[in-house]
Order: sequence, then C-alpha cells, then structure tokens
Amino acid sequence: MSPSITSQYLARYRRLGTGDRTAELLPLTGAQRRFVLVRSLDSASRPDLVPMFFAFPRGTVDPARLRAAACHLAALHPALRARPGVVRGTPVLRPAEPDIPLELLDCAPGKDLHPALRRALAGWAAEGPPLRLYLAQGGPATGEEVLAVVLDHAVCDGQSLARIVEELGTAYRDGRGPADVPPSAAAAELAAYHETVLLQLDAEHRAAAPDALAYWGQRLRAVSESAPLPRPESIPAGALPTGAAEATLPSPAGGAPFPALLDACRAAAGALFGAGTVSPVGYPWGGRPAGAPPVLGCFLNTVVFPAATGTAPFAPAATAEAWWDDLDRADTPFDEVVHAARSAGSPWSGRLDGMLTVDDVRRRPPLRLGGVEGREVHVDGRRIPAPFALAVTQGPELRLRMAWDRAVLDDRSAEEAFAAFQGALRSPVPA
Repeated sequence: MSPSITSQYLARYRRLGTGDRTAELLPLTGAQRRFVLVRSLDSASRPDLVPMFFAFPRGTVDPARLRAAACHLAALHPALRARPGVVRGTPVLRPAEPDIPLELLDCAPGKDLHPALRRALAGWAAEGPPLRLYLAQGGPATGEEVLAVVLDHAVCDGQSLARIVEELGTAYRDGRGPADVPPSAAAAELAAYHETVLLQLDAEHRAAAPDALAYWGQRLRAVSESAPLPRPESIPAGALPTGAAEATLPSPAGGAPFPALLDACRAAAGALFGAGTVSPVGYPWGGRPAGAPPVLGCFLNTVVFPAATGTAPFAPAATAEAWWDDLDRADTPFDEVVHAARSAGSPWSGRLDGMLTVDDVRRRPPLRLGGVEGREVHVDGRRIPAPFALAVTQGPELRLRMAWDRAVLDDRSAEEAFAAFQGALRSPVPA
C-alpha cells in the first residue's frame, strides 16, 4: 500500500524526536487536520466553534465554582487544555496548563443577552484555551442568565460534548477544581489519549487504501463549489450577518431516516444553486476506533455527500443505497477525499457548500448547576462554516433549523431553500 497522507503525517510527527514524551507534543487526527485545512482557507483564520447555551434563573451560577469545575475537566482531559502549534512544519497539539477562562458579560436591564454572547464569540482569539465559558447576566425581565460553554471544534465531537456536560455538572456539584485531579489520573488519561489518537491514525491510514480513494474520486468527480448567487447589495439595516429560520415537524416513528435528510439537503441545495449542480454537503460521522479508550477529543470524520440537484422527485431508496456504500468508506480522512476528488478531475478545493448536523436530545444529559437544570437555547447570528448549515434535532418532534451567510446568500433564496428542505421531509419516507 502506497504511503497515505496520514502515514506521511505520522512519519513527520515521529521524526520530531518526542519519543515517549507525550506530555510535550500530541499528534492530530484526520478530523483535526481537516479543521486546520478549513482554517487555512479562511482569510481571517478563524476557528470553527461549537457553543452550547444554557439559560438558568438569574443568580443560579456561581462563577468561581463553575470556573474551578471547568479547570478540573481540563486538568483531567488533555484535549481540553491542548493548544495547536506547528513544530518544524508539522501540526501538533501541545498540552498547557488547565486554565479555563470565564468571562462575565454584563447587559443593561431589560436588554437581550444574545448580542453580548455573539460579540464574545466573534472576538474569540485563536490563541488560548480550546474551552472557554461566558456568562451573560443582567438581561431580560424574565430574570434569566445564559451560560455559554464554547469549544474549538478541533478538540471535541458529539460524544465528547455529552460527557463534558455531564462531567461539568458533577464537578460543579462536588466543588472540584484542578487540584482534585491526582497526577497519576492525569498521566493515565494523557497516555490513553495518545494511544487513542495513534489507533485513530492507523485506522485512517488503512481507510485510505487505493480502492477507497478510487471510490471517492469517482463519487465526487463532478463536485465543485457552486457559484453563489449574486451577493445582496447590502445586508438589511440592523440585520445580523447570519440569517436563521426554524420549524417543527411531526417526528416519524424512530426518527427521520438519515437518507431522507440527505435528500432534503439536495432539495435545499437545488433551491439555492439551481438544477444540474453537484454541491458538496458535509456531515459529521464516526467515533473512536475499536478497542480505544473512551477519551475526550475530536474523532469524527466529515463525510461528503454529492448533492446532485435537479433530480426531484427524490428517491430515498437510491440515496440509502449510495449512503451505505459511503459508510463503508466513511473513515477515509477528509484531506485524502479532497485529494482523490481532485485527482479524478474535480476542481473542488475542499470548501463545503453546506453542512448537515443531527442531534438526538434523548442521548444528551441536561446541564445541572446548583440543583437547577439549564434550558438549552439557541443564539442566532453566529458565524457558520459554510454558505448554509442545516441542523436537525431528533426527539418527540423533529426540530429543523437553517442558518445562512448573508454575505453569500440573500434571505429570500435561503428561505426558499429552507421551505424546500421542510417540504422534502413532510412526505412520508420509508425507513
């Protein structure tokens, strides 16, 4: 088997001469390399953030206790205190002190808390801890405060988010801080993290076999970033740079089948970019490699779905068949997939036209602080990693959300795309 991008990266990492000094430098997974690539394509070099917002009755959160609890998590889990860096041309993670900041955002009485939270996230500096906390207080007459738990996506995935919420609440309840993590426990977790990353890299190398690359090259040969619609002359006065819409639909028994969601993405892309295009739409998939310790980190892969538009009526059965073939090769790292597509003649640079995320609220514990369960809320207007992003929350009902970059898409076109997305999911779809 010829050298893969992953094996070449691992060889460079090993040549750094770290030996067993894993506390000094940690290798990157394929998912983390993807975020490095995306950041390099962004002129502002901004990280992709994953925020979770929780509303509590005002006065519930003890800031000092919460910050100590967050530092406790960072002292135990290396991914939460690691900083990205480049050593002799090789991207690595370097664990640092478990110093997690908590910023208090004061708002005038009667004012909305969301603008202060948006400003805080927009001002996120690339340097610094990958986990940060923001507490907005003094807001609306309802007497609420909103806590933002924000992570750089390069250090977390969906499985990690659920554990972070649970462990943060437990450490807060028990009054734990970084000093409560025994050095032996921190060393064991660091060794487990290093082992898991190496197992992940081995799996990714094997997933970049010639037959997998040939498959992705053929699958994505026609993919290219769709030319965006003409930009609006100006964003409407007072409008946020990112538009948003949401809707609720009855949930099918067992939830909406994933191929049906992919078909709905195709409908949305067709409304935005017109018939005959093949837009790259990404979605996260995967988890820790078999036999790996259950550490916190970023072990997902971004799988690319070629959303060929103009093919309505959609065929969920055909989409499902193609999707199953994709899943057989879903571990092929994103950078290898991009290279395979370009080698097959696609002009695709690696940028995505859209993103689809699916969350099952039945699998994520609530955040409890001081015996009070936080209510998860949304803060619109945040930057998104593509011209449009679709989010589906599976639960007692199907909650749909769409966000779009107003510098690329006008509101009317985006709203029509969201209507097409909803329409594709309203019709009964066989599982």
